[in-house]
This record gives sequence, C-alpha cells and structure tokens, in this order.
Amino acid sequence: MRKEYNPAISIVAGYDVAGVVVKVGSQVKNFKEGDEVYGDLNEKALDHPKSYGTLAEYTAVEERLLALKPKNLSFVEAASLPLAIETAYEGLERTEFSAGKSILVLGGAGGVGTHIIQLAKHVFGASKVAATSSTGKLELLKSLGADLAIDYTKENFEDLPEKFDVVYDAVGQTDKAVKAVKKDGHVVTIVGPVIPPATMFVLTSKGSILEKLKPYLESGKVKPVIDPKSPFPFSKTVEAFSYLNTNRATGKVVVYPIP
Repeated sequence: MRKEYNPAISIVAGYDVAGVVVKVGSQVKNFKEGDEVYGDLNEKALDHPKSYGTLAEYTAVEERLLALKPKNLSFVEAASLPLAIETAYEGLERTEFSAGKSILVLGGAGGVGTHIIQLAKHVFGASKVAATSSTGKLELLKSLGADLAIDYTKENFEDLPEKFDVVYDAVGQTDKAVKAVKKDGHVVTIVGPVIPPATMFVLTSKGSILEKLKPYLESGKVKPVIDPKSPFPFSKTVEAFSYLNTNRATGKVVVYPIP
C-alpha cells in the first residue's frame, strides 16, 4: 500500500494484490482457477477507483497485470512487491541504467527505495550504489546491497564530492538531487515537483516485469522488505494508513484480509 490523496468519494483503496484465482474469463489464457498470483492494479484502480481497489476480499484483475506468485514467497511477502518493485524497475530502465554505472537512491529504506537498491546492484550490475536514510536504517541499506549508506540527518548528500550516473529520488528532493548527478547523467523522481533536468514518470503496470524478476526473487537475490508492524489485519486498515502517514515505515506496509 502507499499514501494517496483521499478523494471525497467512497472508493476501494489499494493497488497491490496477492491471492488465489477463483474465476477466470473465457479469454484468459495464462491463468486458471487455483493459481496463486500477484500483481499491481495501479492503472485500473486510478481509472475506476470504486471497482478495482485491492483492499477487499475479492477483486477483478486484467490478466496482463498479474504474474504467478514465486513459490518461496508468502502471500504477505508477495503483496508487498508489485507496485514498488515495478516502479523501481521501470525507473531504472527509463534512465538506461546498466552494468558499471553508479546510482544514488534517495529514500533507500522506503517501499520503492529498498527495491531500487537491490535491483540496481543485483539485477542491473551497478558499480556503486549509495542510498540515504535516517540513522537507524543505515545497516538495512547495506544489507540490501548499498556500498555507501548516507545518514541524511548528519550529511548533505548534495555536497558530497562524488557525483553519480543516476540519482533516483523516491522522497521528493529533486532540487538537491540535480546537484548530485554527473554531467549528462539522469535524475528520475516518483514524487513531484520536478526540477529540470529531472524527469518524472507514471508507472506502466504489467505482470511481465514480475515474471522477468521472478528468478531473482526465487533465488533470494532480491527480497521483499516489510515493515515490522505488518501485516495489519483487515479490521485495522485505517490504522495501517495512519501508520504509513507517519513516514516512519521501513519497506512496505501490508494489510492481510484473510483471517
């Protein structure tokens, strides 16, 4: 789950889903009843918020948005992944990130940041991964693959002499991010406002990304990072969002609707 603007209408919230297929349409080719799947309904939930949110016992999902759940992951672990890991992956792709390049991740301990670190290091082959967090989360960054963990309460990353091929801003600090990137490098942000030369993108939800990353998830090279307070029971969904709004969560906050 992630924070969103709360409109003055009754909606079904939630983008991420993991569960068991109970019914398939006549034109579905890749899934059958009983399959354990997961995915991100971001596109449909934005278009039809009353119909397509995932914080419900059942939800309708287009086939292209889903992938088979890695067998080594629980439903809670799988539900924490889709939106965050797809966002991390697509942002890296859009910057043409590749082996041997360096990256600075702003907000490395958050839901998206934890996956940017892992993907950059273990999937794309980064030569150096630096990431920011508060003091108590620095060791987490290192355990995920960060070569340099920066305590933003004590250091100004934009003043460091070293510059990076890519700065991935997951917290909304593009004004500082553009000072930390190399000439002709890339700054990508998922939180506005955008200050040139930074670019912002809207995720293209698709299960094919999850399928592509499945070997890394099954091998353990890339792991879900779930906040210690998770999962919240379905009855405490409001409390889960309240906790998310404190900005103290580590990794993802998950609501588990099944008793």
